[in-house]
Amino acid sequence: MASFVRAPRPLEPPTPVELSPRQRATVHMAASLLLDYPQEGRLAPRLEAVSAAAADLPPRVAGLLEDFVARAHRCGERALAEHYVETFDRRRRCCLYLTYYAVGDTRHRGAAILAFKQALAAAGYEMACDELPDYLPVVLELSARSDDEVAQALLSCHREGIEVLRSALADIGSPYGLLIEAVSMTLPAIDPATAARMRALVAAGPPTETVGVTDTLPFPTMPIKHPVINPLEQPLTQEVLS
Repeated sequence: MASFVRAPRPLEPPTPVELSPRQRATVHMAASLLLDYPQEGRLAPRLEAVSAAAADLPPRVAGLLEDFVARAHRCGERALAEHYVETFDRRRRCCLYLTYYAVGDTRHRGAAILAFKQALAAAGYEMACDELPDYLPVVLELSARSDDEVAQALLSCHREGIEVLRSALADIGSPYGLLIEAVSMTLPAIDPATAARMRALVAAGPPTETVGVTDTLPFPTMPIKHPVINPLEQPLTQEVLS
């Protein structure tokens, strides 16, 4: 019987790809759609839409999206759905909820999720789906739909978690690693301090509950520059790329 579980080996951060704002939005929307659970009847049109949209992207990013589409077609809806559950529901380092990498399932989780909710409100958005606001596909959809800096700041604040997810998915050979790789290429280069935190998080995994910890969250919270009294009523929904 095995006594140890090997931690994934951290990957070197990818070199950022130069993208126009529209191209970045396309990558983020494509990843948002395909990182959501592959429900029967919805996957095929999404794959078709992403494949068409990839034609307008730089080759490095387009190739990752096209590779995912090809692997998803070979896998089939049912097998891909089973892989999705096995990957994202049963592996600590493969979590699509960004606050989990920063605070784990600890007493800080509620405050961390509230910070995301406030950030979405500050950008004038409200949730239209039954999902937590730190769900990566939700943040990516916000980034794709809005030119507000909030979504980019949220992704930057949780870059370590994104890179841990990328390393873990690559370690198990998951096709979903291609999508996180594409997203990572749209983000700024990682500084040495962030890279060091990422390596530590890959090795240790998300935090577990501790006693006597500070109430301060381990990542910057987003200040609300202007409270939203009348939200823009632009619900975050999972629509096919147009």
